[in-house]
Amino acid sequence: MTDRKRVVIVGGGFGGLALARGLRSANVDVTLVDRENHHLFQPLLYQVATAGLQPGAIAVPIRGVLSKQKNARVLLDEAVGVDLERKVLHLARGKELPFDYLVAATGARTNYFGHDDWAKYAHGLKTVRDAIRIRERVLLAFEEAEMETDPARRKMLLTFVVIGGGPTGVEMAGAIRELGKSVLAGDYRNIKDEDIRVLLVEMAPRVLMPFDPELSEKARLALAELGVEVRLGEPVSEVAEERVRIGEEWIDASIIVWASGVKPTSFAAKLGAPLDRAGRVIVGQDCSIPGHPDVFVLGDAASFTPAGAERPLPGLAPVAMQQGRYLARIIANDGKGLPRPPFVYRDKGAMATIGRRRAVAATKRLKLSGFLAWIAWGLVHVAYLIGFHNRLLVLFEWTWSLVTAKRGARLITANIHFRDTPGRRPELPPLIVERHGRRTRMPGERRSLDS
Repeated sequence: MTDRKRVVIVGGGFGGLALARGLRSANVDVTLVDRENHHLFQPLLYQVATAGLQPGAIAVPIRGVLSKQKNARVLLDEAVGVDLERKVLHLARGKELPFDYLVAATGARTNYFGHDDWAKYAHGLKTVRDAIRIRERVLLAFEEAEMETDPARRKMLLTFVVIGGGPTGVEMAGAIRELGKSVLAGDYRNIKDEDIRVLLVEMAPRVLMPFDPELSEKARLALAELGVEVRLGEPVSEVAEERVRIGEEWIDASIIVWASGVKPTSFAAKLGAPLDRAGRVIVGQDCSIPGHPDVFVLGDAASFTPAGAERPLPGLAPVAMQQGRYLARIIANDGKGLPRPPFVYRDKGAMATIGRRRAVAATKRLKLSGFLAWIAWGLVHVAYLIGFHNRLLVLFEWTWSLVTAKRGARLITANIHFRDTPGRRPELPPLIVERHGRRTRMPGERRSLDS
């Protein structure tokens, strides 16, 4: 017999991994369950999508991170249900996993706000597969435009639309424009910088709404200086194949990236706890769900409102990481009979970059923009990367890109099926969307080498 408690963590993102590592000295047995074998540094995922970084630079095997932690094990599986009375987690492979503490750190998925049919045409950016597909579609658009003789179709091929003016949308739009302007245009003989059109669409009156209005305006001006068309106060009313309607205007575009919002994964709703309007689990001041002090939710899946605050904390990586470290202390102290202090989030500020040498950053005491903010943004992101190898690799790639204005991750690895029919595009890799918690291939699309 043993008095060691069993801690089961669902999700190996920022929060789940911070919790698992925080329990390395605790008298518990940790099991981390994830349907991916890697931890992904999502804030830099857009750089994979725009050929700035290789996927391996921002992804690290979860087993490798926890390999030296003797009280932790990793299961490659998917949590599909839970029995809170029996204290067992149901896995997709038919197994039951008993627990004394259960922590849901399952993160978020793309939110199309009731228009899930748009997922076929507007690409979300939440996984490595998403980033690789966007990268390949951008590169293939330039390949096709190089050979296209029809002006209208060539214009469509070199038009890219990013929907959503938050940090992901701003960074994605800036990176695509810079990729075309500084890198790809010089590699193609029939494509000029002025041929490339990037639109950023935001229905709010300004980009980066959580930021100070002054920094939001500086970000808009930086995007305009880079050559991005910013459309504010205009909602997207429809998305179709290779076209999007902004208000009443249809715009033809080869790539549409959806960066407008996220929602919790489907597992969050299976806990049976109250949900907020966004579908997040409403948790108490110790991040536990009502009536179950041994079941916790953190990160993007949790709706945590600090005492005295009006709004829940945002779905940011620092929130999830701090909650993970907090829960590690709570679980360790439970065994000692110590009380649970409430979770207190320490806001260290927010950052967003707009291409090379441009960024905005804000803390409670300081507001930065331009090159200095870009340096601060880079240092902070490198510091948060897991593993010395990844930090060194990202620093090298960024330095190389800064000095040479080139990007080395411009590979098309998909199994492209060319057609003989004039006017038809090559058959691209399949688009995988998540339906009811499971990834599904859209009908009529073939399997590619990277799927």
